[in-house]
Amino acid sequence: MLSVKNPIMTGFFPDPSICRVGNKFYTVHSTFAYFPGVPVFESEDLVHWNLISNVLDRDSQVPLSGCQHSQGIFAPTIRYHKGTWYMITTNVSDQGNFIVTAKDPRGPWSEPYYLGESTGGIDPSLFFDDDGTCYYIGQRPRSAGYHYNGDCEIWIQTLDLDTMQLKPDATIVLTGFQRKAIWPEGPHLYKKDGYYYILHAESGTSIHHSVMIARSKNVFGPYEYCPCNPILTHRHLGAQYPVTCVGHADLVDDGNGNWYMVVLACRPNQGYTLLGRETFLAKVTWEDGWPVVNAGVGHLEEVVTLPYEGQPSDDAPQCKTYTFDTPSLPLELLTLRNHRDHELELHAEEHIVRLFHRCDSLKDCGEPAYLALRQQHWNCEFETSFIPHFCKESDCAGIAMVQSNENHLRAECYPQDSGVKLVVSLCKDGEDSCLARMDLPAALPIKLKLRVEGLVASVLYQSNSEWKPVISDIDLRSLSTEHAGGFVGCTLGLYASGNGEDAGGYSDFERMTYRELPTN
Repeated sequence: MLSVKNPIMTGFFPDPSICRVGNKFYTVHSTFAYFPGVPVFESEDLVHWNLISNVLDRDSQVPLSGCQHSQGIFAPTIRYHKGTWYMITTNVSDQGNFIVTAKDPRGPWSEPYYLGESTGGIDPSLFFDDDGTCYYIGQRPRSAGYHYNGDCEIWIQTLDLDTMQLKPDATIVLTGFQRKAIWPEGPHLYKKDGYYYILHAESGTSIHHSVMIARSKNVFGPYEYCPCNPILTHRHLGAQYPVTCVGHADLVDDGNGNWYMVVLACRPNQGYTLLGRETFLAKVTWEDGWPVVNAGVGHLEEVVTLPYEGQPSDDAPQCKTYTFDTPSLPLELLTLRNHRDHELELHAEEHIVRLFHRCDSLKDCGEPAYLALRQQHWNCEFETSFIPHFCKESDCAGIAMVQSNENHLRAECYPQDSGVKLVVSLCKDGEDSCLARMDLPAALPIKLKLRVEGLVASVLYQSNSEWKPVISDIDLRSLSTEHAGGFVGCTLGLYASGNGEDAGGYSDFERMTYRELPTN
């Protein structure tokens, strides 16, 4: 028996979709304004997950120009059918719903097959029936009339796999379980024991989030809702429960009669969420033709016991250092929006990544030179060493913690006659506050560290091999979902900018390290 701690993917990995091919499981997740888009994870036991690719790794696949942090790529679905992998999602900042395909989940993935304005809505999914017919299922504003915010419907339409276009005539199948339901969304279609099942989320993505299910003998309905709906929610446990906002689920079986659900949820810290929406796992059994989630428990478990053999997960604190000595950037590193090659260059022979001091800054909805990792732990450190090559007074380089362009923390080095000036700024609701300034020693490389402990942060610099504080007890609540809104979690990264000017400056970053800190 193996055990895995929830969440199975910590940090900003929302909107999970899962499928099984052979003895391996695969998940994908939404990425919004971050590039590359839609990470693909692989596992043989639901415990050990490896990031094997990013589906949308070319600008042509994922135009994100000008999009807000919580726009761009919404909830994806991954499916497999007769030798071909399918990923379907929505780019709410471009042409809407589209499909990409691959012969290997590691890629390369195709250019998008756009489904056109007729689909509308978000959260598309695909289902392949026993006869090979492919059905599209999605969510959109109610076509008979949109009477209130969140008044939506779920609909099904046949997809022509030869043309990658929908065939005529959509069938509306559900409008939500609750009376005057809001945001029935994230639908997935399955078939089991002669029934078609539709699993979907409802009640929005906050603390009332929930998972509903309905079934029918006919793919186009009529569908009956499970009398035990919602089959999973934490809304009845209250806002102070350690895990909240449970919803947006997908089902999978292991081929041996065991069923599981992946679902998103949040782990607030004193009521504030910095990590975003994370991916959790639950066990599913079937009673009277309906799924029961964590039977006898009724909520997500902290530890899930699985009927597999293998090595247990490693509980040692996570620590990873990137030294930029490989031909390509690691898969987990993110930038914002497009044109990554305009923002940075990888010089593997010199073991550096070069960030250019371009016009865009983190306060813009542009393409800033920002190379980041997801924050995955409440307590963590992020550090780097770099050599700046400044050309103008507006040039800066350093590290940042980002929730959005309007809410983030920056520790930036600027040029001055006698060396370097370090400025720590908190951007709250689009307005900067200078928290600290100090002159740094002229010695290179510059070494900076951002330490996060719950809802406060510290900035440190290294001098003579000793880490010294610049400022402590920075209040991070403005970077939380509760304050900033949106669907993303925080990221930590390397940063450089010309702050409105592009004069040819750059900074060479030698390494970056993310380290989990012990929880007090």
